[in-house]
Amino acid sequence: MGAHDAELILAAGALLAAGIVGALLADRIRVPGLLLFLALGMLAGSQGIGGIDFSNAELARTLGTIALILILFEGGLTSGWSEIRPVLGTAASLATVGTVVTALVAGFAAKLIFGLEPLEGLIVGAAVAATDSAAIFAVLRRSNLEKRLARSLEGESGMNDPVALLLMIGFIEWIQQPGFGLADMAGLLALKLAVGIAVGYAIGRLAVAALDRVRLPTDGIYPVATIAIAALAYGLAEVAHGSGLLATYLAALALGGANIPARRTVVAFHEGLGWVAQIALFILLGLLVFPSRLDDVALKGLALSAVLILVARPLATFAATALAPLNARERLMLGWAGLRGATPIWLATFPVVAGIAGGETEFAIVFFVVVTSTLVQGASFEPLAARLGLTTDEPALPRRLLESGRIRRMGGDVIAYRLPEGAAAAGHPVRDLELPREALVNVIVRDGDALPPRGSTELQEGDELHVLVRSELRDEVEALTRKWTQGPIGKPAPPPLPRRGASQVFTVRPAHGDGELGDDIDGVPIASVLRDRSERGTYLVALADGRYAVIGAGLVAIGGRRVLADWCSRRAERADVTSSERAWWQEVTGALIARG
Repeated sequence: MGAHDAELILAAGALLAAGIVGALLADRIRVPGLLLFLALGMLAGSQGIGGIDFSNAELARTLGTIALILILFEGGLTSGWSEIRPVLGTAASLATVGTVVTALVAGFAAKLIFGLEPLEGLIVGAAVAATDSAAIFAVLRRSNLEKRLARSLEGESGMNDPVALLLMIGFIEWIQQPGFGLADMAGLLALKLAVGIAVGYAIGRLAVAALDRVRLPTDGIYPVATIAIAALAYGLAEVAHGSGLLATYLAALALGGANIPARRTVVAFHEGLGWVAQIALFILLGLLVFPSRLDDVALKGLALSAVLILVARPLATFAATALAPLNARERLMLGWAGLRGATPIWLATFPVVAGIAGGETEFAIVFFVVVTSTLVQGASFEPLAARLGLTTDEPALPRRLLESGRIRRMGGDVIAYRLPEGAAAAGHPVRDLELPREALVNVIVRDGDALPPRGSTELQEGDELHVLVRSELRDEVEALTRKWTQGPIGKPAPPPLPRRGASQVFTVRPAHGDGELGDDIDGVPIASVLRDRSERGTYLVALADGRYAVIGAGLVAIGGRRVLADWCSRRAERADVTSSERAWWQEVTGALIARG
């Protein structure tokens, strides 16, 4: 290997390492990491301390396309249809109507502010109309925004890139081809979207079926298969004159919502690959920028950023969500949350590659608008959400503590729920959650520690419950979480039965069933559970008729308090019981005596 190759590899490694440091720094100072990545690229460029001479816009566009495919695929894979489906209408409207309105308003503003030709202004508008999936994901990962709004933004960022790209291509064609007009552009947009949706849906369905039926030799091969799926979705859609980016995102959503094998391996691989793509893309686009050219557009660029933030995006949001079930505060938040990033800058390379007059100036304008608007919106995103009362105690994009891919394949699922402040379930034991028999609280995360719960474990505000449940009962358990927040908690006490005229009969019989406690014993309702070792199938309960019952060691003993306490005491003194069994009988004896 020559010295030049080694230097290139060293430079690439150094830039990626610097990108990681930038990501850590961005998280500490609460600014979007993309700004630091872009700054890093500018510092490494020909006018920076790195002195790297890079001005190949066509290569940047090609590499940028590959990076965006990987970023979009990772976003769709980690979301899945189950997360996006409830907000699909809002997200799709923002991605189409919202993007078009933003492009038109920002485009005509660019024409007036910079004195551009109408179509040149619309090229700038089409570029800045695209929100960036990487920027949105980065902000949402550390946000507590309401899940419905977070999912709407996530879905929009995945679907509006193709729309902005088609607008960009259409405006360039309009400039370069005589006779190309609005009708041609509308037809091109409709064709690209229709073909992209069809190819993405078909590839997604086929990929899910193939991964379900074909067992690969090792888990490490599955990420190779998913990369192939992403490439096939993009390539087939583009060859068929459709939107490859849209097809890629839809195929990833299908995989994200399916029970694919080796899911942990696949998701972890694509998350890492997505980070490499983000860092590399931002640095690459930063290399394309010549800081000396930004001086000419800085003042007017600030004016265009103000129009984009305060007029174009809010107006587009209110138009796109006119029929959505959102209130004014939610629309205001969506209107403020249109973060830009690498996608608009990548789109700005298209007029440069196409040889459009003024393409270099348009690239500089878009770059400056992206940096300034993202700095303002990114830094104020979470404070505004909190001010509008649109945050919760849960992260916008929660990461599940338990791996659910293999569990899903076996017909199960994992639900994560955090008890908010003032939750009705706080102070109650786990058994009062009224979970169905096919669901159980697997882990409780409290103050960063994982606790193995019992039925008697008392819940606290801020506890994160991880519930293992059969897939068909997921909706039922998710509906229960509202009750855990609002109440009432626990089953109502059964009505007391008439007092017995005769003395309470003491009986002992073999225990039946699977060791789980029901609602009654021998037809008498259980009034309360006094002691609970459900992991061993042992309980002490009070019955509605005034008697008590002890379940344990394969027996059910029912009777009055005193006689039952004497019986439990004799069980504890037997020579054939283990130390743990003796401790249980002594505990029950003490509990019965204490109720006297």
